[in-house]
Amino acid sequence: MSVTTTLKLPDALKSRIAPLAQADGKTAHAWMVSALELQATLAERRATFLANALAAEQEALQSSEVYAADDVHRYLRERATGNSPTPPQTIRL
Repeated sequence: MSVTTTLKLPDALKSRIAPLAQADGKTAHAWMVSALELQATLAERRATFLANALAAEQEALQSSEVYAADDVHRYLRERATGNSPTPPQTIRL
């Protein structure tokens, strides 16, 4: 189900959207709906990413075990070159 919403666009923005929509083979309306959908999706992904990062931080703080960044970077560089390095050891906070 769709709902009608009115957006008051500044003239400068409206004049920018028209050629972009035309180049995309869409009406200005369809182009704006796509743009809003994309921005909503990006905002949701950003919120999920942040929530996951905060949960991971809490997990690390509760377990008190982390990896030294230099060890992880060394390990990843070695793996990227096809080697089988020893995984980094955890360290206690």
